[in-house]
Amino acid sequence: MKREIFEFFASLVERSSGISIATGKEYLLESRLDELAKSLGYRDHEQLYQVARTRLTRQLLDQIVDALTTNETYFFRDQHPFEALRKVVIPELVKKRQAERRLRFWSAACSTGQEPYSLAILLREYFPDLVSSWRIEILASDISESALEKARKGVYNQIEVNRGLPVSFLVKYFKQVGAHWEISEEIKRMVTFRKINLIEPLRVGPFEVILCRYVLIYFAQAMKKRVWDNLCRVLTPGGYLFLGATEIPPHLPPDMEKKILGKTICFRKKD
Repeated sequence: MKREIFEFFASLVERSSGISIATGKEYLLESRLDELAKSLGYRDHEQLYQVARTRLTRQLLDQIVDALTTNETYFFRDQHPFEALRKVVIPELVKKRQAERRLRFWSAACSTGQEPYSLAILLREYFPDLVSSWRIEILASDISESALEKARKGVYNQIEVNRGLPVSFLVKYFKQVGAHWEISEEIKRMVTFRKINLIEPLRVGPFEVILCRYVLIYFAQAMKKRVWDNLCRVLTPGGYLFLGATEIPPHLPPDMEKKILGKTICFRKKD
């Protein structure tokens, strides 16, 4: 891939989504953009570059960002955060929110839906009275429209349901459709999907729990700080924010504290 083309697309994606594509990823960029170009009727990434450079539309920009977004996820990823939610976080929040009888969760980079559906299954399985008698809201968002489209359908192949999902949950909360598995309507109804760009001002919340896992690693430092500050802003006092196991926040505001819950590190907004 020519350097000018790489720099054009890398800059375009970072400005619009915050995702930083470092030098050395030229092959990845080229292969994904070649695939996108052909799907749009262009010869290759070079012709796509000429189009994007001279007549970029909002739709084409979204398609380019979509093509270059990493959508790695699976059910109950890392397991430990979900254990922390089940054993500590949700019981604690239930005690504090008895008057409101309302809990709001946000999966802030939900990809193809496995994370918010895992959360919905956890609530349905371990807190059935909460689900039936409280107002439980699960917002799931992503910048990728194609990922959200798949998430809304809630249909996964055998490999996807084999990754992290206990067999007992598969049998209880999914139905087999040919070679695929579709999540039950009772779980689907618990989750609302929306397209949200995390680098833009957030018009959602506030939330008692935010999951924004394995996202900050894709941002340059300045953008990482912006996203982190956005997330902290829409977290309620006493609320919890979960990052990926390998992620470190760019800074810790005075009203945020680090918490270790079992094998999970998370961050709590002080009351």
